[in-house]
Amino acid sequence: MSDRALSVVRAGVLTTVQDQGRPGHAHLGVPRSGALDAPAAALANRLVGNPVEAAVLETTLNGCALRPCSAVTVAVAGAPSPVTVDGRPAPWGAPVRVPAGALLDVGAARAGLRGYVAVSGGVAVDPVLGSRSTDLLSGLGPPPLTDGAVLPLGHPCGVPARVDVVPHPGPPAELVLRVTPGPRDDWFTASALRTLATAAYRVASASNRIGLRTEGPSLERAVSGELPSEGMVLGAVQVPPDGRPVVFLADHPTTGGYPVIAVVRTADLPAAAQAVAGTPVRFLVVRRR
Repeated sequence: MSDRALSVVRAGVLTTVQDQGRPGHAHLGVPRSGALDAPAAALANRLVGNPVEAAVLETTLNGCALRPCSAVTVAVAGAPSPVTVDGRPAPWGAPVRVPAGALLDVGAARAGLRGYVAVSGGVAVDPVLGSRSTDLLSGLGPPPLTDGAVLPLGHPCGVPARVDVVPHPGPPAELVLRVTPGPRDDWFTASALRTLATAAYRVASASNRIGLRTEGPSLERAVSGELPSEGMVLGAVQVPPDGRPVVFLADHPTTGGYPVIAVVRTADLPAAAQAVAGTPVRFLVVRRR
């Protein structure tokens, strides 16, 4: 085993390798994938001196535990969580030096949902279609981490940041998603559009990297027929037969047959990555100029 490697001691509920994704392959049926909270992943990379495109680990809910084969610099961003090195408290949101063989433990999120663990040199699993990201829908990229897995690391190419505190938005108490109506808003009644803009929704527990599902009032269809499958984009608000909106996230399918009533502004999607089940959701309709 190379000394530039990480051993996974505790994989956590769901920990995957993510980078900026694999855009440009939708015509092949391949989603973009990539880190759901892209700003948090980029911040973690900057803290350890990595380029922004380096692959990181995306944790879910209860973190993970890792043991490097050689000394590395690590930073944890995204959902705030306790960090320890061999049982000793270490800072979150700052560069941390982890000696060879020491145990880095990223604990359960105190708020939010997804954490990002960057390691100097980046996670160097083999890329697929130009990306190292795990895609849960298509199965491309490395599988989700399991206990005992070993991850290769690249060689550091930058110096860690010298910071005491890094400003970063916290997980949302209320998720506000700005949406532009269309392309299939004419498949819904006027009252459905008013409901979307005014009703109280909550994040459903069935949400995942593919889509953020909501609980709340159903949206009434004006057209009851079937819609031929058509292209889907990141942030599309698709309405399945139960009438409750689903916001497509990074691992979304590239085509779909349910109508899309609106599309979420890309800038609002990182907050969706950190919205735990039960978080209030409000759709703010922004008309086209």
